Amino acid sequence: MGTKNKLILALPAYNEAANLPALIESAHRVFTDNELTYEIVVVNDGSTDATAQVLGELAAQYPIHVVEHPENRGLGAAIRTLLPAALDRTLDPDDAVVCMDADNTHDPAYVPQMVEKLWRDGYDIVIASRFCEGSEEVGVPFVRRLMSRGARLLFRIFLDLPEVRDYTCGYRAYRAQLLKQALAKYGDRLITREGFACTDELLVHLSTLTKRVGEIPFVLRYDRKQGRSKLPLFRTILETLRMLIQKD
Repeated sequence: MGTKNKLILALPAYNEAANLPALIESAHRVFTDNELTYEIVVVNDGSTDATAQVLGELAAQYPIHVVEHPENRGLGAAIRTLLPAALDRTLDPDDAVVCMDADNTHDPAYVPQMVEKLWRDGYDIVIASRFCEGSEEVGVPFVRRLMSRGARLLFRIFLDLPEVRDYTCGYRAYRAQLLKQALAKYGDRLITREGFACTDELLVHLSTLTKRVGEIPFVLRYDRKQGRSKLPLFRTILETLRMLIQKD
């Protein structure tokens, strides 16, 4: 699907030494097979395992730019660092910034379809959705699935995004120009949440700038994750509810 536009894969990472090699190798294979020009930006958020060493080794093989947080500051801070760092690597307003988890639960195989929907169909955001026809969740604990569906109902009440079913999945493709507009409008207020609700807050703020938000179905491979989940479910739900009520 060769294209003149560039793709930036943006990854927040905390203690992902066991997961990053398989993810990066898979992403490289998918992107080269689809003739996508790409770079990878990783924020290493104060990892205490071998993440820094692994990233150094991977950067010798692939086009990876690493930003280091000396201490763990949380996902919100990692995303606040990640978005400007990714935009610095873009060349054109229509370039794509694709954010995904670094724990190998998000398969890069969906990225070509996501960026094609941006570039061909004119969407500003494309979400890899767990709730489309053809989607599936493999190995996801029951409580986590239940909470995801509860969050979905909340967002449907508060947000006017007709084509969106999955509001909380962080696997998304963004048009670079939209992110630049959002940073210009909101500045430091674009992401204020420190936990996992930060990606929900980002979507809420971006929805004030565009309604061209679409989805593709994807299979969440939670069974591929090595290590325990870092998601505090109930705290994230409370943060999300508070954020939706207070949204500006």
